[in-house]
This record gives sequence, structure tokens and C-alpha cells, in this order.
Amino acid sequence: MLYPLKFQPVFKDYIWGGRNLEQFGKKLPPGNVAESWEISCHPNGISIVSNGEFTGQSLPELIGKFGRQLVGTALPEKDVATFPLLIKLIDANDKLSVQVHPDDSYALTHEHGELGKNEMWHILSAKPGAKLIYDVLPGTNLEIFSQAVKDNHIGDYLKSVEVFAGDTLNIPAGLIHAIGEGIVLAEIQQNSDTTYRVFDYNRVDKNRQSRPLHVEKAKEVIDFAHSGRPEKMTGLTVTINREGSKKYLIANKYFSVELLDVHGSIVENADGSKFYIYLLTEGEARLDFQGGRTSVTRGESLLVPASMGDYRFEGCFKALKTYVPDLTRDIVRPLKKAGYTEPEIIAKLMN
Repeated sequence: MLYPLKFQPVFKDYIWGGRNLEQFGKKLPPGNVAESWEISCHPNGISIVSNGEFTGQSLPELIGKFGRQLVGTALPEKDVATFPLLIKLIDANDKLSVQVHPDDSYALTHEHGELGKNEMWHILSAKPGAKLIYDVLPGTNLEIFSQAVKDNHIGDYLKSVEVFAGDTLNIPAGLIHAIGEGIVLAEIQQNSDTTYRVFDYNRVDKNRQSRPLHVEKAKEVIDFAHSGRPEKMTGLTVTINREGSKKYLIANKYFSVELLDVHGSIVENADGSKFYIYLLTEGEARLDFQGGRTSVTRGESLLVPASMGDYRFEGCFKALKTYVPDLTRDIVRPLKKAGYTEPEIIAKLMN
């Protein structure tokens, strides 16, 4: 019988990492840790169950065993075995490279069948004055950008944004970006590990080697047409009950993300159509479900199977709730019922 699943984190030791994930309950190995892959079916970091009867089994194994009981009836067949999402915690103790991700069409053609990468960031902590790079400056085109790369003046054409804990940013494929130092964030993305580096600050890795750049591919996928888009998603808030609310942060065909804010209890339902992922960003909670109970604390993630039925959270906590939406049923209809207009929904969540 399926139950809410926890997984062993998969740690990555990229050169820009630190030890800040310890603040989120992670028991880190020695050295710097840059990322904790929380839930993943990607070959570069497969999730292994850490609780209950299926401890030690991999997420792909469970999908093979339970199929749509786990992932849901609404998921396209091509996404069932591979799982569509990848959930991370990222510690940018130092700044990341300036980079861009391709969309599905380009990646499938140029990256041996790998998916493209649309993602979003939710800032968990940020040192005073912490900034990230978000897009090129308005007026920058391919010709200007190419010359800036040649002249090593790329920074003159990138837009920097100061960020604070609680900020949410959409990072669609084609948007040039980089996380600045002093930021810890949650990243929700397509199941992909494709990144095109444009500039890496002339750094070398632990073997004294420069990390590879992918400038020509990057120039083919950077979206210069939409420079000047808003950086931060303000979201739309809906009351659940007297003890909880949720803010819809972002919604697209790849993922929808809500921020739950609970001081008491809420009842959720998995009706068989889709799985849900919860990442606790603050506090702790107890989860009661048919056949059992589990607890989750800050920095932990849970995968709730599609066939779970009703389940109840109790505690004082905030959590990112992620799923692959039916945009009309899961986003537009409930928000219109709450009093928001369709243009408002599109502008706030789907830019």
C-alpha cells in the first residue's frame, strides 16, 4: 500500500556551494555542498526512499511497480516512467555561473533526448544586499550580446535584482540568469540537467580546471525578445479555512506551485489524477492519512501518491506544494471562484 514518501537527499558538491543547508536540517557530508536533490528521477541523481516499507527502493522502481497509482491518471504517458519534476535546495555560498536553459524542442534535438528546463526559485534566505542576475537589460539583442561576450563585458548587459526571503521568481527556458552569493533557495524544475554556461567568472574547479562554457548554444536559445519582464511573482492568495491559507505563486504547463501557510490543520485530497510534492520551508507538521501518520520538518520533502485520497496536515508551518496542473481545473476555476479575474490570473501567475 502506498503512503507519503520521503527520500534520501542527493548532494552535489559544485564549487560554489557551502554549508548553509545545515540550517534546513540536512546532515551534510564533509566539504562544500551546493545542492540537495530532494525528489528526482533523473539519472544524475536518483531518489531513494528513506521511510516506511519501501525504504531503500528507488523512485523509478516504485513508479515501475505502482505506475499511475503513484503518478496519477492525468500525466501524459511519456512522463510516467521518467517523472516530470525535479525538486532541489540550492546553497549559493558563492555566485553561480551566468547561464541559460534550452526549451524542450532545442534540447531534444541537441542534447540526445534530454528535456529542456523551465524552473522557478523561491528564496529561503538571503544575506543583506544579496542579488541575482535576471535577464538581459532592455535593448540588448543577439549582436550586442555576442560582442559583449567577445569583449568580456557581458556584465554590462545583465540585469541584477536584490532578493529577500520569501521572493519567488519564474525562470523560463531562454532566460539568462545566475544566483548570487549568500542565497539559499528552493528550485522546482522540469526533470532535466541541461545548462548552458555563458560566463563563469574565470574560476577553476578543485582540479584547477575551468568548467566548460557553452556560448554558441546559449546564443541560440537566449530569449532577447522578452527582456524587461517583471522579475518577481507576487502571487494570488486564497483562504483555506480559519487556520490556513495558500498563495498561488506560479502556474504553467510544467508545474504549479502554491505556498501553504498553516497554523492549525488543513485537509488535502489526492483524487487519483496527480501526485503532490510538499517541501516544508518553515516549521513542522504531522500528516495523517488512511493507514498511518508521518511527520515532516523544515527542509524535508514529501511525495504524496495520486491515489492517497484525503489526508490531513496539522501544525504551524509553511510549505511549497507542487504538482503538474490542469490549468483550467486547478488554477483558473478556483481562483475565479475566489474573486480573481482571468486576466489577473494570467498576469500574476503565468508570465
